[in-house]
Amino acid sequence: MGETLLEVKNIVTEFRTADGQLPAVRDVSFSLQKGETLCIVGESGCGKSITSLSVIGLLPSNGKITSGEILYEGNPIHNLPQEKMRKIRGNKISMIFQEPMTALNPVLTIGYQIREPLMIHHGLSKSEATKQGIELLKQVGIPYPEKRMNQYPHELSGGMRQRVMIAIALSCNPGLLIADEPTTALDVTIQAQILDLIKALKEKYNMGVMMITHDMGVVAEVADRVMVMYAGKKVEEGTVEEIFNNPKHPYTIGLLNSVPNVDDPDFELESIPGSLPSLNEQITGCRFHTRCQFATDICRTKEPTVYEVSASHKVSCWLTEEGVNK
Repeated sequence: MGETLLEVKNIVTEFRTADGQLPAVRDVSFSLQKGETLCIVGESGCGKSITSLSVIGLLPSNGKITSGEILYEGNPIHNLPQEKMRKIRGNKISMIFQEPMTALNPVLTIGYQIREPLMIHHGLSKSEATKQGIELLKQVGIPYPEKRMNQYPHELSGGMRQRVMIAIALSCNPGLLIADEPTTALDVTIQAQILDLIKALKEKYNMGVMMITHDMGVVAEVADRVMVMYAGKKVEEGTVEEIFNNPKHPYTIGLLNSVPNVDDPDFELESIPGSLPSLNEQITGCRFHTRCQFATDICRTKEPTVYEVSASHKVSCWLTEEGVNK
């Protein structure tokens, strides 16, 4: 067991709206070790990105963690003032955002944007930060880095912009890297390159990586452990082998059945019927029961407890035989 880097304990994240307080993340707990990759998976709208934004303290102005704790290296960070959180964000915890064209400032050069965290967090001079920025661009595989420092985001390809985002995220040697759908909108070849790059840099620096994705192919490629979320709740968690070889929750099984299997000529894709409930939809019992073909009366009336399949594999489902009999 490695050293614990991040602990999230029973966090509830809510948004203030005209309809009242709406919970987007509901009593979610997990941990991350140094040098480990945790993939958080689920459909769009299940709470994955809000969980990551809760960790890094970048919730919208109407969003707030209303209960629970977030510990980084044993220290609570969920209730820090913004001034103190800014010293951690981009320094100890960095994030690669989903769309680099919107995450990068279009009117500032690549050089300016990669120098900024180095000058703010490490106190480097402009010339020192420029030199280190060039080295970072080399490290992430960008050709002609001196030239790229003077270019603007629109002058680079999508894959190059994503590499720049990774270079900026790694500029201060963070202990935790959060990657929110880092391969979205990239072609398959570039996707593979970006995933290989993140994997190599994680191993080189012994970082913890928290990756947000809906792509189970990406999960199989990079994950050590997997957490499956549905409608703001964690429904299953385990090692990547346990989730792929012995999935227990019907939602996890549905996600896996929606991934093409080119090695099995008899494999047929299956879709999960229905759609995610809205945040303000009141559902009694298991939140997945409205879409689950195996739902029973207890699923519709009582929220499932957490059942331990093994020390590392947990599931919240009444259909797990041992869980029902417990």
